[in-house]
Amino acid sequence: MDQNFSFTIFNSAEALPATWDTIAEQNAFLSRSYLSVLERSAPDNMECHFIGLFKDGTLCGIALAQYINLSRVNTFVEEKRRFSLKDYIFKQFSSHILVIGNNTLTGQNAYLLTDAVPETTALSLLRRSLQQLAREYRKKCVYMNVLAIKDFNREELPDFKAAGFNGYYQFCTQPNMIFSIKENWGNIEDYLADLNTKYRTQYNRARKKSEGIEKKKLSLEEIIEQQDRIHELYLTVAGNASFNTFHLPKDHFGSFKRELKDDFLFYGYFLNGKLIGFNTLIKNGSDMDTYFLGYDDAVQKEKMLYLNMLYDMVSYAIKKGFKHVIFARSAMEIKSSVGAKAEEVYGIIKHTNPLLNAFMAKLFPYFDPKVEWKERSPFR
Repeated sequence: MDQNFSFTIFNSAEALPATWDTIAEQNAFLSRSYLSVLERSAPDNMECHFIGLFKDGTLCGIALAQYINLSRVNTFVEEKRRFSLKDYIFKQFSSHILVIGNNTLTGQNAYLLTDAVPETTALSLLRRSLQQLAREYRKKCVYMNVLAIKDFNREELPDFKAAGFNGYYQFCTQPNMIFSIKENWGNIEDYLADLNTKYRTQYNRARKKSEGIEKKKLSLEEIIEQQDRIHELYLTVAGNASFNTFHLPKDHFGSFKRELKDDFLFYGYFLNGKLIGFNTLIKNGSDMDTYFLGYDDAVQKEKMLYLNMLYDMVSYAIKKGFKHVIFARSAMEIKSSVGAKAEEVYGIIKHTNPLLNAFMAKLFPYFDPKVEWKERSPFR
């Protein structure tokens, strides 16, 4: 590697170089403000690190790394009430994970580069930074089991091989669901006009079911006031997931609203004055990223609340002129029923135990929850 390239690991967002945001302006999820609030309100089992890539002392690339301690969270939800062999094995051999990327999001939010650094050079630096972070944790008697980079596109795979990521297993899990907004849509009526009869009927039925529910954009003060109920609703949804690597702290959404202000949107859904659901959105340039949500299970089924939330997100994004809604992973079938398309995202992973790493191709599919779903085509 060219000797004038180097990397620096920053363990606090406050220590980031002044020029960081000149690169991060392409992606809000790598900005100083976002990384600062993520660091302060991260799940208890997650620690954030920030990597600067330099050429001749000038910043030319930025990246996010996270240490995740899975021994502190119930990973496999399906067997949470009794002894789980899968969970036991997983925690014995894969509890300590170091990943370049953002475990709370879906999509390529791991790194950004300028033209001053070739992709393979940058990835080689990131590989070395992973190893350096692992050594620093070892000094604290924390021994990494797994090293990984998550959520990049198929086209980038050859660059990782060229950058020396030898022995890493390539994987592809649940896709990122992306809703693209057509240029001729100015409002929700234009969207509805493009739906076929079956899915227009689905929309009308969902809207009818939601009668009596009041939707309200919550201020910071209102989020704090409802904090306990919000956390309860969030945990209901998190508890339904087949695989968990973290749980958000109770003050997470208030912290995000305080820091990101109008770029973070929190919508509460009320029935008879009681909060029965919420969803959150983060503005990211021309994209609108859906964030976490929560709901009362009983009300959600009766009122088709989740589907109505999806329609609300679509309506808002169309009205405000966004190009995409990033719906992320999970619930792929219902998201495709409103028009989202699946985009495959890839990752690479390596176990630090050479024997276990040799069997990664067999082990990873065992632990990776398989989700069967049928893609829907709602448009005419």
